[in-house]
Amino acid sequence: MTPRRPLDELRLAMMMLTRLPMGRLADPAPTLTQARWAFPLVGLPLGLVAWGVFAGASALNLPGLTCAFATLAALAALTGGLHHDGFADFADGAGGRDRTQRLEIMRDSRVGSYGVIALIFAVGLAASALSALPASAGAGFVLVSVASRLAMLILLDTLPPARMDGLGHMAARARGPNSLSVWAPGLIVSLAAALILGLAALAVLTAMALATALVARQARRSLGGQTGDVLGAVQLTAETAGWVVLAATL
Repeated sequence: MTPRRPLDELRLAMMMLTRLPMGRLADPAPTLTQARWAFPLVGLPLGLVAWGVFAGASALNLPGLTCAFATLAALAALTGGLHHDGFADFADGAGGRDRTQRLEIMRDSRVGSYGVIALIFAVGLAASALSALPASAGAGFVLVSVASRLAMLILLDTLPPARMDGLGHMAARARGPNSLSVWAPGLIVSLAAALILGLAALAVLTAMALATALVARQARRSLGGQTGDVLGAVQLTAETAGWVVLAATL
C-alpha cells in the first residue's frame, strides 16, 4: 500500500460524512469499503470545531443555550445534516407494517411526523446537555464526536446490509472474518480522548454503547440489517447519549 492510499481513504470518508472541501481523488479512487476505517477519524476535526464554537460563544458570555445551539448548528452545517436526515428517516420507518414498507418509508425524502418528533427530542436533549457543559470540556467533545462515528463503523461491520444498494451496502465489509485493525484508529483516538477526560469517560462510553446496542437491535428486528439511514441514526443517538451523560458527570 502506498502512503497516498490511506490519505485518499481518509479524504473519501471526509467527502461522504462532511461538507468540507477535499478536492478530487485521482484514479483509481478507493472504495467506501476500503475507506470505512476512517469514519471515526472524521469526528476528530468535527469535535474540535464544535468545541471551538462552544468555547468561543462561552467566551462572549452568551447564554448556555445560545452556545449549545450555535455548536449544534455548526455541526449540522459541517455534516450537511446527514445524520439528522438518517435519524428522522429511521424514526419514520418505525411506522411501517413490515420490513418492505419500512424500507420504502425510509427511502422517501419527505420527513413524517415520527421523524419530526424524534428530531425535536434529539436536538432538544443535545442542546440542553451542551448548555450545562464547561468551556474546558474539549476532550469530551472529541470523545463524543469520534466514538459516535465509531458506532457507525461497528454497526456497518456487524449488521448485514438491509438492501442491495445505498451507503450501507456500498460501505459494508467484504465477506469473511472482520479485522479489528479496521476499528483500531477510531478506538485509539477514543481511548486517548477518554484518558484526557478522566473517569467521566467511562460513563459516557457506557451510555453511548447502550444507545448503539438499542439502535442495532431495532434495526435488526425491523429491517433485518443496516442501511445508510441506520448508520446516521446510530451516530446521532450515540452522540446525544454522550452529551447527556457528559453533562451529568462533569
